[in-house]
Amino acid sequence: MLLTVDIGNTSAAFGIFSGKTLVRNWKVSTREILYGKTLKLPEEKVTRSIISSVVPKATPAVKRAAARKYGIVPLVLGENIKAPIKNLYKKPRQVGQDRLVNAIAAKELYGYPAIVVDFGTAITFDVVSKKGEYLGGLIFPGIETSLNALSEKAALLPRISVTPPKGLIGRDTADSIKSGVFYGIGSLCDGIISKLDSAKSGRTTVVATGGHALVISRFTKYIRLIDPHLTLHGLRIIAQK
Repeated sequence: MLLTVDIGNTSAAFGIFSGKTLVRNWKVSTREILYGKTLKLPEEKVTRSIISSVVPKATPAVKRAAARKYGIVPLVLGENIKAPIKNLYKKPRQVGQDRLVNAIAAKELYGYPAIVVDFGTAITFDVVSKKGEYLGGLIFPGIETSLNALSEKAALLPRISVTPPKGLIGRDTADSIKSGVFYGIGSLCDGIISKLDSAKSGRTTVVATGGHALVISRFTKYIRLIDPHLTLHGLRIIAQK
């Protein structure tokens, strides 16, 4: 079996695959990993592991846990293995490994040209060309990042939960904030996807992933394909290659 790990700024996603089948998945707070909480890995017959990480300080703890539990040395993207996609970024090393993994997953699973929208700590748009190359993308503040910044910078605005608004026009402060964030991000997504698709001169596959993909898709016109485990499947594909 294969252990896949995607270490993000907020949480680390773990998945165990048997062939192409994701048999188990769970998440752990990245903060807990950084502050030394012991990682409890399941009793599975894991023989290989692959890790992508945008938090380098958290990577060694995950590697040690995999070595201790399964007696294996994980592959680490950008460290002892390279993402198998042509990267057209001006400075290729600046691209987060998770973004390359998502591009590879979209390319292999859904075809290309493609646009991947990942709703995480940041909202990222990543573009795969009609030749299957990674072109680059866009980065915006994520939903929770936006809400937290708003409450921290405006003394009279409350901290609110990430739940959808009751309608377009808010009838109280909390709902007005939710409406602005959800409808605003939904419209932003549609606008960016429309521009990217027009720039690429053809119908493009759009796939969304990340913790808020399902709820935000309700506020968009162009996001219909949602894969919550896209990054884990991308890691599986890379490991199999």
